[in-house]
Amino acid sequence: MVVDQEKLAKLQSAVRTGGKGAPRRKVVKKPKGAVAGGEDPKLQAALKKLAVQPLTGIEEVNMFKADGNVLHIEAPKVHGAVASNTVVVHGKAQSKELTELVPGILSQLGPESLASLRKLAESYQALSQQQESAQKGADAEGVPEVSGNFDEVEQQEKAPASTEVDQLD
Repeated sequence: MVVDQEKLAKLQSAVRTGGKGAPRRKVVKKPKGAVAGGEDPKLQAALKKLAVQPLTGIEEVNMFKADGNVLHIEAPKVHGAVASNTVVVHGKAQSKELTELVPGILSQLGPESLASLRKLAESYQALSQQQESAQKGADAEGVPEVSGNFDEVEQQEKAPASTEVDQLD
């Protein structure tokens, strides 16, 4: 195919992108979901309805579960309203074992919290012992107790078969 350079140059000059009179459009890419650098708009609306104010100075939050694990949130965003006795904590949470966090949280606990932590540790140990005994019991249920010698029973079963053949002859 032969291309005429003059016709091609004429067509290129006729097409105009930008320049005088062209609309200017600045494309702003927004991330999906949450607003970049901010928080979720739905969360902000819900917090506004609750009339909570941000609480500063909280570095981490630990919530103790009934099964002995701890819900640990580092650098949480905490909002609260004292009048309505409402606290909102949000951030990235991790479920951790109590034993992983004990050295770091001992200095933060008061006398009442130490007593409750001791009770929680005792209940956690009792729960783990119950689980171990239940597992051992389940393992034992699958295997019946054996009494007697299997070799003697096997020899007794073989002996009568040979006497029947002798009687037929």
